[in-house]
Amino acid sequence: MAAPWTSKRKLICAQIFDFDVETTLVFENYKRRRDSTYDPDYGKLCDLEEVFDRPSCNLSQIFTTTLDVIYENNGHILQSLRDQEWLTDGYELFAAAIQAKGAALANCWGFIDGTVRPMCRPQEGQQVCYNGHKRTHALKYQSITAPNGLIANMFGPVEGSRHDSALLRMSGIILELSEIQINGEQGCIYGDPAYPLRPEIQVPFRNPTPDQQMFNASMSAVRISVEWTFGKIVENFAFLDYKKNHKLCLQPIGKMYLVAALLVNCHTCLYGSETTDFFHIDPPSLEEYLQYYDYE
Repeated sequence: MAAPWTSKRKLICAQIFDFDVETTLVFENYKRRRDSTYDPDYGKLCDLEEVFDRPSCNLSQIFTTTLDVIYENNGHILQSLRDQEWLTDGYELFAAAIQAKGAALANCWGFIDGTVRPMCRPQEGQQVCYNGHKRTHALKYQSITAPNGLIANMFGPVEGSRHDSALLRMSGIILELSEIQINGEQGCIYGDPAYPLRPEIQVPFRNPTPDQQMFNASMSAVRISVEWTFGKIVENFAFLDYKKNHKLCLQPIGKMYLVAALLVNCHTCLYGSETTDFFHIDPPSLEEYLQYYDYE
């Protein structure tokens, strides 16, 4: 892998931000422990002006450009299940770990769910962005998570009024799911009743018999891990949970959530997560996860 900061990158940094990499200072009072990513004293960009000795407009530009660089270079990792060695080599291990925690299915390797991210009421498109269940204007995302704590796939954003089954259809992920084999069987993921029952997606029984109730309970106990992953995103990036500052068409709020999901995956690679502890599966190294990153 090439050195992270090539001469080309240094030149771009100097041209855009008016400083070079070597002279960037990390102030002592801004160093954080790995388990502390939020400081109430620095809730706004204007609060950081004194820390970095730069006006908030420059800090905003740095933030936006960094967001673009991360998304353009790494966003594809969340867009497809194919060609990711940590994933394609791990399906049988994931299924075994899920079954070991009491799940009734032997071929289930992950979990699917949708999340609603509230935002300010937009000036246009208010009706299509309104989520009746949560009673708020929002954007929605669909996520597939693995028992090693990583988000294997994320689709979105789409309008908050969309049903989870609509996101599934729009994402086109069924084709990729149909290609996954586990011990000679069709692999599957598990979701809530909002999803259609398919060989690739299993859901709880409706009006279950006693045996089916036991099946539902065993799968619900392991599916809770998908909620832990969503929770880790807003735990590490608290501003994503502040809808008053999420203004559609004025901020790249969709891109911010996707990049946050990617960075949370990186954090999990380095430090693990509640999900990795629950299923006792280590995530890949950061280098393995970002294997397609091109610094040039």
